[in-house]
Amino acid sequence: MCGRISTVVRVALGLLTACAAPRGGHADDPPAIRRDAAPPPPGDWPCWRGPTRDGRAAPGQNVPLSWSATDNVLWSADVPGRGNGSPTVAGDRVYLASCDEGSGSQFLLAYERSSGRRIWRTTVHESGAMRKHERSTGASVTPACDGERLFVAFANNGAVTATALSCAGQPIWQKKVCDYQIHQGYGASPIVHGGLVIVAADQPGGGAVVAFDRATGAEAWRRERPRNPNYSSPVVHRLDGRDQLILIGNDRVVSHDPQTGATNWEWQGGTTECVTTPVSDGSRVFSSGGYPRNHLAAVRADGSARLEWENDQRIYVPSLVCRDGHLYGVLDAGIATCWDAATGVEKWKRRLGGNFSASLVLLDDLILATSESGTSTIFRASPAGFEQVGGGTLGDEAFASPAVCGGRLYFRIAEQAEGTRREKLVCVGTAAP
Repeated sequence: MCGRISTVVRVALGLLTACAAPRGGHADDPPAIRRDAAPPPPGDWPCWRGPTRDGRAAPGQNVPLSWSATDNVLWSADVPGRGNGSPTVAGDRVYLASCDEGSGSQFLLAYERSSGRRIWRTTVHESGAMRKHERSTGASVTPACDGERLFVAFANNGAVTATALSCAGQPIWQKKVCDYQIHQGYGASPIVHGGLVIVAADQPGGGAVVAFDRATGAEAWRRERPRNPNYSSPVVHRLDGRDQLILIGNDRVVSHDPQTGATNWEWQGGTTECVTTPVSDGSRVFSSGGYPRNHLAAVRADGSARLEWENDQRIYVPSLVCRDGHLYGVLDAGIATCWDAATGVEKWKRRLGGNFSASLVLLDDLILATSESGTSTIFRASPAGFEQVGGGTLGDEAFASPAVCGGRLYFRIAEQAEGTRREKLVCVGTAAP
């Protein structure tokens, strides 16, 4: 059954449809799918894992190398509800998805980028949020922004539903992706590619990956997925001279044409359940997962789907980064590791301490790793050895991955006070970014 559209969204969509009907035409006549999309501004973090979708921040930023609750914090804002989704930073605003676990409502929030002042809150679903695992939330996704619209997908009332809103928080369209049986939770963030927004949902009853027109919500293509639970987000990388949509998990790595959905190649292997989003060095796709077996694998992306190397390291949740022929990751158990990307040979490892869910961020030759207790470590992206150069602690919990853009770092954290958990959005930087 389809996730129930909230009354607010349903009424707003009705008004927008009536106003949008052209003279002598019909509002439900879909236009041709647009294939164009402007690249994101260099100072933005417009989607899950940033502007290049691989955890790589724009180069040349002057960010603090140390911070605390009282040092280098420009502003801190209250976040209602709970969520593990990351901040999306676009233009003069910061966006978050969140969920009220009491009512089951799922909503988007917009904050002023310069001050942290909350600008609007739009309810996408009034109730029906789906979650099962205690570490999951009803808002573990990161919104994507194309500069004009926001896109988010929630598991709600037995289905995954994709929603588009204006940057002012006004609903534009809402479409069902597929039915959804909850296993642990839903955390696949949407991505924008050309004129499309692509949403994936894997689940025991059989999932789907679907591309919608960004402007209208018209379905451009759909591909069915295996009958397994899985949590990884889709991603488009430039591989072997072409854009490839990569999905991992379900005991395979699959490449599709992002414009048509046609399958380019498929490798049978890996593991069933993955949370990480795959990264690439331009020639290989690096897949990692954690159930029923741990694995980290390098698969050739030239159409041969050849396995180049594999190991049994447990990088189930935090996504990796790749730089200058080397792969860097933090195991869930808090061990930072560097591998040769071509051979899989381990160059070094170092225990950071604590457990990790947040994905790594790469800024020039520095890597930012944030633990579940809110402690961040900054170390060199160098195969020569581990070298810590900074870090800091904010709050008591941090499951969301930080955003790094415009010379500032944006953290979604939680604080515990007298038995009450409260989430915060915190901006770290200097007065002049």
